[in-house]
Amino acid sequence: MEQYVRDARINMIYEGTNAIQALDLLGHKILGDMGVKMKKFGKLVTEFVEAEGVKPEMQEFINPLADIGEKVQKLTMEIGMKAMQNPDEVGAAALPYLRTVGHLVFSYFWARMARIALDKEASGDAFYKAKLATARFYFAKLLPETAMTIRQARAGSKSLMEVDEALF
Repeated sequence: MEQYVRDARINMIYEGTNAIQALDLLGHKILGDMGVKMKKFGKLVTEFVEAEGVKPEMQEFINPLADIGEKVQKLTMEIGMKAMQNPDEVGAAALPYLRTVGHLVFSYFWARMARIALDKEASGDAFYKAKLATARFYFAKLLPETAMTIRQARAGSKSLMEVDEALF
């Protein structure tokens, strides 16, 4: 029983930490500097996409990376515009935005690892075969979560902020 109580407590701490990090990312690091830091990372992604996008063996990695990059850019602009009208929009979008941006970062690094693994694939080294298999798994099974997180981030603050206090 004690283990269950400890596990339940740590989950609350993790969730609180995630929310704080999400608010910091969106409120301070993205909107606070008008997206300067995000644009620098976006430039890295764009340069990689442009360099590798013409290679047929990289299409299964580059196409989804380019797609999530464009979606994050649009989502960031959309949240920024909403936040100018209503600051509660930042809090409402922060956690799903964090998860979406996390997937952008993971996609970039998995695509880079896939590039290396494809270059080394002929060596027969199981390590590179495993990297390539894991990259394919990530792009097929995990990256699609962004469809949900983007929709959550766009849902706005109304359903959160209009709940009557008496209902708690």
